[in-house]
Amino acid sequence: MRHRVAGFKLGRTASHRKAMSRNMANSIIEHERIITTLPKAKAIKPLVEKLVTLAKNDTQHNRRRAFAQLRDGASVEKLFDVLGPRFADRPGGYCRILKLAKRRLGDAGERAMIEFVERTPEETTDAVDDEA
Repeated sequence: MRHRVAGFKLGRTASHRKAMSRNMANSIIEHERIITTLPKAKAIKPLVEKLVTLAKNDTQHNRRRAFAQLRDGASVEKLFDVLGPRFADRPGGYCRILKLAKRRLGDAGERAMIEFVERTPEETTDAVDDEA
């Protein structure tokens, strides 16, 4: 039983887990939607939501705190210039996790898509055009 055991280990060392979560957070901020396994999506969601909450208040200190987490200037810039203002009126819940039906080929792991609740208009209209 896992009573009072917090966090996701994901079968990795602490340094690997930290690097993986940093890379996945950068990917989500850059692409606004990624496909991964369900446990990884559940592990990364709180980190991304805390970063978006940080980006709602654009100060130099908050930018430095976000850069300390992400270590990527382009991601920090998009986070504060695009995502922070987009979610300024929303009190929380910036990401959603959607389970995908098809399992992974190698180990049959559950796949999931993690995305922002509100996406950029260009990507949304492209998706509508592809369906027509």
